[in-house]
Amino acid sequence: MKNVVAIIRPAKLEDVKKALEAADFNSMTISEVKGRGQQKGLIQQWRGQEYRVDIIPKVKIEVVVPDEHVDKVVDIIVKSARTGNIGDGKIFVTPVEKAIRIRTGEVDGKAL
Repeated sequence: MKNVVAIIRPAKLEDVKKALEAADFNSMTISEVKGRGQQKGLIQQWRGQEYRVDIIPKVKIEVVVPDEHVDKVVDIIVKSARTGNIGDGKIFVTPVEKAIRIRTGEVDGKAL
């Protein structure tokens, strides 16, 4: 099993959710987060003055899937979250050692 973590633009959340659901990946955890990447934030103007916003609001989506579905989930997220501009986000894939469904006690693949 793998944990696929995607940090994306908030405006792309619905597109990503719909695309994952259409491919039958319904289980996900979504968090509102803030951060910055290599661009170190944005430079904006307000009343003729430039100022830097260095922490940008983002959305974090986490999906735990069997190993054989990782590439498909990553591809879905990339296609549905991409705008082609700086700040589209990142995807991280990490191993999951164990998963347990609290209600039933099912373990690993059955718990997903």
